[in-house]
Amino acid sequence: MVLTFLLTSLVIVATPGTGALFTLAAGLTRGAKASVLAAFACTLGTVPHMVAAVTGLAAVLHASGVAFQVIKYAGVAYLLYMAWTTWRDQGALGVDEDAGPASWRSVVWSGITLNLLNPKLTIFFFAFLPQFVPAGQPGSLVKMLVLSSVFMAMTFVVFAGYGLAAAALRDKVLSRPRLVDRIRKVFAVTFAALAGRLAVETR
Repeated sequence: MVLTFLLTSLVIVATPGTGALFTLAAGLTRGAKASVLAAFACTLGTVPHMVAAVTGLAAVLHASGVAFQVIKYAGVAYLLYMAWTTWRDQGALGVDEDAGPASWRSVVWSGITLNLLNPKLTIFFFAFLPQFVPAGQPGSLVKMLVLSSVFMAMTFVVFAGYGLAAAALRDKVLSRPRLVDRIRKVFAVTFAALAGRLAVETR
């Protein structure tokens, strides 16, 4: 069962989504350190969802259409904001040769917010974890916390790998301004597309 959990988690984590896209963009635009910070921030953004699932709040979110819609559209709005600032070469993903502390804080804040405002993550933890922890088994809460920690560790490692790979190409990319502009706009359009996908998702 542990192997099944690890393989399933790896497939889920490795599948490109909002967090992976953000980490890739951070690596390309701001370098290796920013990509690792972005991976850490995206991972940190899953903690509230894990806590909600373990404590049963996910059931409330799943049952309450209003709560789900509020969080969902907040997430949509933030993704559209990310799309707009990325298109304009501003915000957390603007190209910055000499990023300072404020710039790093911007990356961390954006990464946390992206995952925090995705209600599907809470539902995911709520539906996914119990499959690997039999109901009524002693120590089930501890096992869910351990599995959640493993999942988040995998998230960080995979996202950081994506980001560092992108950072390795950064110098070659930045030497071609026209290519930088095109890549930035592709990221912006992709963020907008992810906002559209989230907008039409249901519980």
